[in-house]
Amino acid sequence: MAQLRARPRVVVLGGGFAGLETAKRLAEADIDLTLIDRENHHCFQPLLYQVATAALSPAEVAWPVRAILRGQANATVLMAEVTGVDRSAQTVHAGGKAIAYDYLVVATGATHSYFGRDEWAAVAPGLKRIEDATRIRRNILLAFERAELTDDPEERIRLLTFVIVGGGPTGVEMAGAISEVARQTLARDFRRIDPSTAGIILVEAGARLLPAFPDDLSAYTRETLERMGVTVRLNTRVTNLDADGADTSEGRIQAATILWAAGVTASPAAAWLGAEPDRAGRVRVTPGLRLPDDPQVFVIGDTASVAAPDGSPVPGIAPAAKQMGRYAAAGILADLGGRTLGPFAYRHAGDLATIGRKAAVVKMGRVKLTGFVGWLVWSLAHVYFLIGLRNRFVVALSWAWTYLTFQRGARLVTLQPDLFTVGRKGEPQSAAPVDEASTLEKLP
Repeated sequence: MAQLRARPRVVVLGGGFAGLETAKRLAEADIDLTLIDRENHHCFQPLLYQVATAALSPAEVAWPVRAILRGQANATVLMAEVTGVDRSAQTVHAGGKAIAYDYLVVATGATHSYFGRDEWAAVAPGLKRIEDATRIRRNILLAFERAELTDDPEERIRLLTFVIVGGGPTGVEMAGAISEVARQTLARDFRRIDPSTAGIILVEAGARLLPAFPDDLSAYTRETLERMGVTVRLNTRVTNLDADGADTSEGRIQAATILWAAGVTASPAAAWLGAEPDRAGRVRVTPGLRLPDDPQVFVIGDTASVAAPDGSPVPGIAPAAKQMGRYAAAGILADLGGRTLGPFAYRHAGDLATIGRKAAVVKMGRVKLTGFVGWLVWSLAHVYFLIGLRNRFVVALSWAWTYLTFQRGARLVTLQPDLFTVGRKGEPQSAAPVDEASTLEKLP
């Protein structure tokens, strides 16, 4: 009796834009698909800064991967940490298990790069995960609370000084949002301090903000931020960071809150695969997004070093990751159908960055938009890319409420009850604040 051939096994590493797009595009394929991620949710990273600045709650920018794929009969979701890949045995090691594959799609994304100074991470968090966003939100709100409490004028100034390192879209968006929190949202909430006196300093090593945008849009961005009260320091390198502030090529800045938006590095995928990385740790791939010596392995998204048709690097943005995800799925289907797929060709739809309320910059082909029109286009584009009708409605409603009332509805600093300690005389002492994620992990 002839043995039935097993269905091809496709393993996708990563539930971000690229990995999730690959999985969804294979929904009707006659395969067994396994998606592995260390988180149980897909996070819409372009809006994480709004969680960090209390405009949105985590649940409005993240969705359980199992819920997204629950209607896909050929998909299994595993929440596990990947520790390695054995290409000779065609297995992935994750969660203490060896998971076999016929095709492997690596889409494990990127994390913060501190350019060899990883110790800075303790005092200058970056923004890549929900945990990062809630940590930054806590740091920002606590700075105002502690400034209200202190009687030391110099300490109050330090507490009300915020430094953002990096003048790309994330740094610009964070600087503008913190300015709005200080000058609008919290303006009437305190009695001993004036939140509008907070100092927001955006530090950029390059000659201009938003280097991927045209010069005139970069200039508009700087002018708009400065009108909002943000101090922009260009051509300024950070030389050291500590709990009390930042040392730069232009001098010392005393600050209680430092945020990192200056660089990223790829996940350890190159080491897992034994592949050649570029300077940012990304895996060098063929025009078909595969390993040069292993066509069964696709590497996509922020993990891959890919060139656009004009030779420039494909940017690490959501539309690019989704295009690569679609291409990887098409490549697998082409292989299974005995067809040949042409090289990946990235199509750049445009660049968008918001500066603040009623202000954004948009570059789409020859079209350039600024101000309220740019902000409206930016808002519509981001709502469109959200997953699910409910989330689109909730986010749009939250933005409308914020726009009309100047208020942000997620201004929470949570405390973990079991961290309260007892003083010498039996009085309870204050607890260290923690974010919701760590609190929930310890609940029975």
